[in-house]
Amino acid sequence: MVLEGAAFMRFTVDRLDHVVLTVRDVEVSASWYQRVLGMEMEEYGRHNRTALKFGGQKLNLRPEGKAGWETADFATCGSNDLCFITAVASEDVVEHLKNCGVVVVTGPVARLGALGPITSVYCHDPDKNLIEIASYQG
Repeated sequence: MVLEGAAFMRFTVDRLDHVVLTVRDVEVSASWYQRVLGMEMEEYGRHNRTALKFGGQKLNLRPEGKAGWETADFATCGSNDLCFITAVASEDVVEHLKNCGVVVVTGPVARLGALGPITSVYCHDPDKNLIEIASYQG
């Protein structure tokens, strides 16, 4: 219902600040993101929650079934597809993943990112989220 004469504020979103991932085991997931993607772990809040920082963003790790979190109605492990941008060439990403014991699902393959063409490599995290590691340099 639109009211005549009502003024509505319009705004634009500047950027994504953080994403909350539902995980089976916070320690296993935090370790994977640190080891494989080089993220920095930090604990925050009164309840010793875990976050993984990278660039100007972070991932908050929510234990599956944990009460006290504002979350989606059907938050579940393995339901996310996330794309991370790196300055490393895709061939080096593949080599690094293999050295970490991570299976490459697909890639390198050409895709289209938010800023134009990217080259992507896909794998899964411990909860089977699809992780895309992409580069704008090829």
